[in-house]
Amino acid sequence: MIELLAALSASAAGGMRIALPLLLIGILHSDRLWEQVPLLSWFPPPVVLGILVSWSLFELFASKKLLGQRIMQMVQLVGSPIVGAIMGMAIASAGFAELDEAPPWLVGIIGLVGGLLALVLQLVQVGWFYRLGRLPLWAILAQDLLCVSLVLFAFDAPAEGGIIALLLLWLAIRNSKEWYRWYFELGDRHNPRQNKSDPD
Repeated sequence: MIELLAALSASAAGGMRIALPLLLIGILHSDRLWEQVPLLSWFPPPVVLGILVSWSLFELFASKKLLGQRIMQMVQLVGSPIVGAIMGMAIASAGFAELDEAPPWLVGIIGLVGGLLALVLQLVQVGWFYRLGRLPLWAILAQDLLCVSLVLFAFDAPAEGGIIALLLLWLAIRNSKEWYRWYFELGDRHNPRQNKSDPD
């Protein structure tokens, strides 16, 4: 159960940013430097480090500008489920390895759930971006802080991190209902004759 909560916490971080959580895993476990992280373990660590540092800097600085936000939304919408799955599988594998048991099918399911969680969280951010026109600076800073905190929680306080991830999922579901209502109210304002059976 603790491994699942830790994986959810890490996957939720993947729903906030793409490169930053993967970079943090490498920093926190510099002795193993991504050797247990799926996909990243296929490439030489210096190459992975260079790519992750470059994209992390882009995430931190370009996200403060409107054009940077647009580019990030497109990239993260595609990459967040992949990173969420990778993060979930990496944390689950590390947790099960300490217990001398790592069922591949269970790690795969956790990765799938983590990828879906990251995708849902990213869709919420895209929805707010297009509803507001751009994300305010305080929201961007909150995303950065939350992403780092969720990765740290995944290692040091998995129960708390998993609960935060579940709360974020609950907020995402609540937001989807609100957008559904807002979308149809917007349609009614643009088309006053909608749903009218008698002509004016």
